[in-house]
Amino acid sequence: MKHFTPENFRTCTIGLLLGRASSVKDRILDTHLVAEGVTAAQFKVLIIIEQFDVDRPAELCRYLSLDSGSMTRMLDRLEQKGFISRRPCADDRRQVRVSLTPAGLELAGKLPVVGAEAMNELVGVLAPDELENLERILTKVLLAAGDTLTALRVGAK
Repeated sequence: MKHFTPENFRTCTIGLLLGRASSVKDRILDTHLVAEGVTAAQFKVLIIIEQFDVDRPAELCRYLSLDSGSMTRMLDRLEQKGFISRRPCADDRRQVRVSLTPAGLELAGKLPVVGAEAMNELVGVLAPDELENLERILTKVLLAAGDTLTALRVGAK
């Protein structure tokens, strides 16, 4: 179904709202993560490694829509902070594997609490049925757009 035309495109705000929601989410996460010494971007990497058992930088890039240079810098910072370690892949020396260190595992254990607090701050204004509808609608939009990560998440439920 086509909702937008060149005539009404200038007044549509859905793209702006989706982008702003993501930016505000990250800003809220940043404020909740100050005590842990990581940023929202670093939080996402740690959560993906821990929750989805991702251990390859290329796969992390796909999850986060980052280029390999940005991911390398992100992993460098997390390694300097002692939260991850990198080791050569046994099968292919050109690749590395990423894993959480004991400090990274300890931090990852705290992240669901921090993440829940941040998400409650962001969407706490919604009634439970509104939140359920928002999640359902966003999932529907992302699946229709061919987002494979959303498809994997939905398939895992």
